[in-house]
Amino acid sequence: MHPKHIEHRGDVLQVSELFYSIQGESTRAGLPCLFIRLSGCRLRCSYCDAAYTWTEPGTAYSVAKLCDWALGHGCKLVELTGGEPLQQEAVYPLMRALLAGGMEVLLESNGSIAIDQVPFEVGVILDVKCPGSGMAAHRHSANLELLRRRAGKGSRDELKFVLSDVQDFHWALDFIHQHQLQGLLPILFSPLQPQFPPQKLAELMLSHQAPARLQIQLHTLLWPGEKRGV
Repeated sequence: MHPKHIEHRGDVLQVSELFYSIQGESTRAGLPCLFIRLSGCRLRCSYCDAAYTWTEPGTAYSVAKLCDWALGHGCKLVELTGGEPLQQEAVYPLMRALLAGGMEVLLESNGSIAIDQVPFEVGVILDVKCPGSGMAAHRHSANLELLRRRAGKGSRDELKFVLSDVQDFHWALDFIHQHQLQGLLPILFSPLQPQFPPQKLAELMLSHQAPARLQIQLHTLLWPGEKRGV
């Protein structure tokens, strides 16, 4: 069944893959982590590395079955990713159930959908799409204010910029300063490789005193060439 047919059901999600790996991104990089990769995405980023989440049908899982898998594993860190997890309504009861089970829950979102229903205890890793993605116009603008409110209460949210080139770097810097995001929450700069070498980004960050953390996808270094399950 295609994800669009069930995204409004409250107890079922379409899942692209379930796996256990090393967290490759965010400030939790390097930690063992469970991943629930949900199907479907409304964006079409130029550099998408998980197009199979929207080109291939997912597998239907109930919230209860996903919780059984996660809570029975032993690892206490779980990330909901995609695709875009917030496209499926059942992701909200899933997040609440995982939290109730004592899990630390992360949510990776492309920023095109409001995060107002995401539980405060969930660590949101929110993408800000740069021009190089081709999707910069699809940002849900209210999310910045929502992040600001959550940060004021001590959230563990983060912002991520995937940078395709030098132009994206300068765009991201301007965005951060325009919206006064420096010091509000962790900001991640992730260079698109190989076209934007991390060494070049590091030089730019140092010369411009960028208020961000350089992020290199750890899983691509550990398992080069692997596209799924990492």
